[in-house]
Amino acid sequence: MTLVVVMGVTGSGKSTVGKLLAQRMGVPFADADDFHSPESVAKMRAGVPLDDADRLPWLRTIGSWLAEHEGAGAVVTCSALKRVYRDMLRHATPDVTFLHLDGDKDVARQRVAGRAGHFMPESLVDSQYAALEPLQEDERGVVVDFARPVPDIVDEVVSKF
Repeated sequence: MTLVVVMGVTGSGKSTVGKLLAQRMGVPFADADDFHSPESVAKMRAGVPLDDADRLPWLRTIGSWLAEHEGAGAVVTCSALKRVYRDMLRHATPDVTFLHLDGDKDVARQRVAGRAGHFMPESLVDSQYAALEPLQEDERGVVVDFARPVPDIVDEVVSKF
């Protein structure tokens, strides 16, 4: 079974796509937001971008969760903005596949501004795009425009995995 990391900037629809994808694949789902420490959540809520030191334990925890589901399959969301972050996840589970939800910054900003009760403020959208390193040719994955309807995204991904 496939292990999938649904990646992308805040507001790209990772949780929405990830939940439907996991449901369609019949595998467990986890949202990386649930793995953040209280300190990291407080930092983001205050509009301060996380640095690599903040992300390291978070990425290790996500990698461990993926490794626990190796063989059975699973879907997890994770911004995975930098190649080095994806390398850490691949170190835990070498066969992981990435679904990069990519798209227009203004659309992401509008989505984040419209979310109620989420810790990630609209002010951090620009920093996410600045940090983003798109999937490279040697990385197993698919890039999909996040402005497309969610069922269409999931249909495409399921047909490729």
